[in-house]
Amino acid sequence: MLEGVPRLRRAAALTAATALVGGVTWVARAAWGLPVALGASQRRLRPTVTGSPQFADGKFHNSMPTPALEPANARNGLLRQWHEDRHKGLPGGPIPLATPQVPAEAGELAVTWYGHSSTLLEIDGRRVLLDPVWGERVSPSPVFGPTRLHPVPAPIASLPAVDAILISHDHYDHLDLPSVRALVRTQSAPFVVPLGIGAHLRGWGVPEDRVVELDWDQATTIAGLTLTCTEARHFSGRFFARDTTLWSSWVVTGPRRRVFFGGDTGYTPAFAAIGARLGPFDLTLQPIGAYNDAWHAIHMDPEEAVRAHGDLGGRVLLPIHWATFNLAFHRWAEPVQRLLAAAGERDVQLVVPQPGERVDVLDPPPLRDWWTAVGSADDEVGAPAAPGRAGSLRRVSPRR
Repeated sequence: MLEGVPRLRRAAALTAATALVGGVTWVARAAWGLPVALGASQRRLRPTVTGSPQFADGKFHNSMPTPALEPANARNGLLRQWHEDRHKGLPGGPIPLATPQVPAEAGELAVTWYGHSSTLLEIDGRRVLLDPVWGERVSPSPVFGPTRLHPVPAPIASLPAVDAILISHDHYDHLDLPSVRALVRTQSAPFVVPLGIGAHLRGWGVPEDRVVELDWDQATTIAGLTLTCTEARHFSGRFFARDTTLWSSWVVTGPRRRVFFGGDTGYTPAFAAIGARLGPFDLTLQPIGAYNDAWHAIHMDPEEAVRAHGDLGGRVLLPIHWATFNLAFHRWAEPVQRLLAAAGERDVQLVVPQPGERVDVLDPPPLRDWWTAVGSADDEVGAPAAPGRAGSLRRVSPRR
C-alpha cells in the first residue's frame, strides 16, 4: 500500500500508524473492564434504596447540610493546588512493612492493619474484615488513578477464615472489584454493606445469600457478633452519578467487646449519639488522612478524629485512611504527626501499627515511631513535616 511513497514519507506514515495503533491499544487498556468496575446502574440500584429515610429526590442525603466541595469560585484554587502540591503526599522513602502474624484462633481484641482502611479485626474470638482493598490502583481503570505507596503486606489468599466482611461505602479505595472477586473465591463469609452496595456485589458474582444490606441504625447478628450500620457524613459514587448508594460507619459488638469503625467520614454530632446508644468502645478506628479545606465536611482531619473518639467514648484509637494512597495535598507523614499532638492534649491512647502489623489492643506495645524515618517526599532534610504539630511518643495510660 505504501509502494511509490518517498522513503521519508513512508517512514513518517509507518510511525504515525504505529502511534495510532499504540494509542488505540493504550486507550483500550485504560478502558478495559470499566463497565463492570463501575458497578450497578441506577436502574438496578433504585428498587433496593427507595424505601430508606435517607433517600429522597433520587439520591441519599446526609442528616446535616454537607457540601462535597467548596463553591465553584474555589475550584480554580483547587486546580492550582493540584498542579503545585500533588506530590506532597508521596513518602520520602520506602514504607516499612510487617509480616502479618495471624494466630490460629482469633483473640479477644486485636487488629491487623493492612494499610489505608483495610483491617482484620479480632473480637471475642471472631474475625471481621473491614473495607478490604488489595488492588494496586484505586480506580475503575488499570491505567488511571492513584496507585499504592507500599505493597500489600500479604496476599489476600493468606487471610484466615473470617466471619463477616464489612464495607463502609462504594468509593474505589474502600470497595475494590478484584478484592471482592478474590474474597468470593477464598472466603465463605457474608458481605455486610450499606443500602445499594449489594447491587454492585451481585453484579460481580457475589451470591445472594452472602449479601446483607442495611440502612443506618439497622443491625444483623453473625457468629454471635452484632453488626450495626451507623451514620457517617460522606458521599458515594463510582462515576458521574453521586449518592446512589448509602455510606456508613459500623459498630461491631461482641459478648464482651465493642468496636467502632469510621470508614470514611467528616465530623458529625452523630458520633455522640452513637456513643450514647452503642458505646462506650474498647477501640475506635478513625480516618485521619486525605483531608483538605475544600472537602472538610466529608473528611475528618486528625484533630477531629480525636474529638470523634471522645464523643464515642473510645478507649484506644487506631488511625486508618492514611499512608497507602496519595489522595490529598498534605505531606505523607503529617496526619500521624498531627494525631499524636491532638491525642497528647486529650490524654488519648493510640496504637499506630505498620502496615501488616498485628496489635493486641488489650495489651498494646509502647508507641513506636516508624514514620519519621520515612518522611515525606518534599520535606527538607531534618525539618519536621508539620512544625509545632508533631506530638511526643509517650505512652498514654488508657482511660477506664
